[in-house]
Amino acid sequence: MALNTSAEAPIPVGEVSRLIGGWIDRLGAVWVEGQITELSRRPGAGVVFLTLRDPSQNVSIGVTCFRAVFEQVADVVGEGARVVVHAKPEWYGPRGQLSLRAVEIRPVGMGELLARLEQLKKTLAAEGLFALDRKRPLPFLPQLIGLVTGRASAAERDVRENARLRWPAVRFEVRNVPVQGATAVPKVIEAVRELDAHPGVDVIIVARGGGSVEDLLPFSDERLVRTVAECRTPVVSAIGHEPDTPLLDLVADLRASTPTDAAKRVVPDVREELARVQLVRDRALRVVRGLLDREERGLTAALSRPSMAAPYRMVDERAAEVADRVDRARRSLRHALDRADADLSHTLARVVALSPAATLRRGYAVLQRADGSVVRAPGEVTADERLRARVAEGAFEVRVTD
Repeated sequence: MALNTSAEAPIPVGEVSRLIGGWIDRLGAVWVEGQITELSRRPGAGVVFLTLRDPSQNVSIGVTCFRAVFEQVADVVGEGARVVVHAKPEWYGPRGQLSLRAVEIRPVGMGELLARLEQLKKTLAAEGLFALDRKRPLPFLPQLIGLVTGRASAAERDVRENARLRWPAVRFEVRNVPVQGATAVPKVIEAVRELDAHPGVDVIIVARGGGSVEDLLPFSDERLVRTVAECRTPVVSAIGHEPDTPLLDLVADLRASTPTDAAKRVVPDVREELARVQLVRDRALRVVRGLLDREERGLTAALSRPSMAAPYRMVDERAAEVADRVDRARRSLRHALDRADADLSHTLARVVALSPAATLRRGYAVLQRADGSVVRAPGEVTADERLRARVAEGAFEVRVTD
């Protein structure tokens, strides 16, 4: 039930603490899994104090238990160990502090951890986080490399030195984080996200040297795996040695067997690239020279042809042919015109000889009635009929008398 309080009617701190303690007392016992980060076993004390931390998040809680409870697992449990605790939440009112009172502590065995990892691997694989088609190619020559590794570690030294040996101008954006222990996972996640958001970083390398299976567990954490899967920047995993395969190797865009191998895979070797450039230049020079030689031979062959050696000779020959053909054409045209003129004269003479006008000039006349019809026989006219007589030089009228 909510309390009715106000600035004018507040409740004391002790009452708030008492109410919180009452709410917590109503909670039942729970099984809690975590990693022991602090352990205090004071000589003579009947109570053992330890701090239990979530390996994936920056959250921890104090745990107390009777010495007899802890002694049952004291030989296999220490700082850094993963345990499962059966405990009841308790509220310490005077200090306002929450803790767990453990009644049983069980160490998480390696077999159980590996079984969990295998199950997590299957789950993430089913979601497609390890699929090859989602892996991005690395840039040929990254201008700025993000490096997540331990402070002053051999992994950092190997990556930086080998990268600079291959390409002296390479630059790094380094994030030094814990690479094992309770704070490793959140710190690595934070560093990866920072580098992914950095506008100049072209590729991210997460590197750590070798270690036991327990030491490499942070790099199989589900939150870290999902963070890498969400990155927009290509990520290279260089964790442990060749046999080590944390889940980070499977989700990364490239798995390197060692930090040294990561430097070789990410940064090209300047000597090798210069050799390739020289090889390409030599090949291009041979191709260009071969092309020039072939074209030069073709040009020489073309210049040796008669048409190129004496280019005007063909023109002169063709000019003579053209002149001869023009002369022949003119003679043929002149002959055709003369023949046509003679034909025309003969035709004109025949036309003149056969024309009615020529007949009239010889003294003949043509008689026409008033309607223009020609008189061809005497029986076609009557007495006193007027006719028109047409002669060579004109026409006149006549009358039939008989």
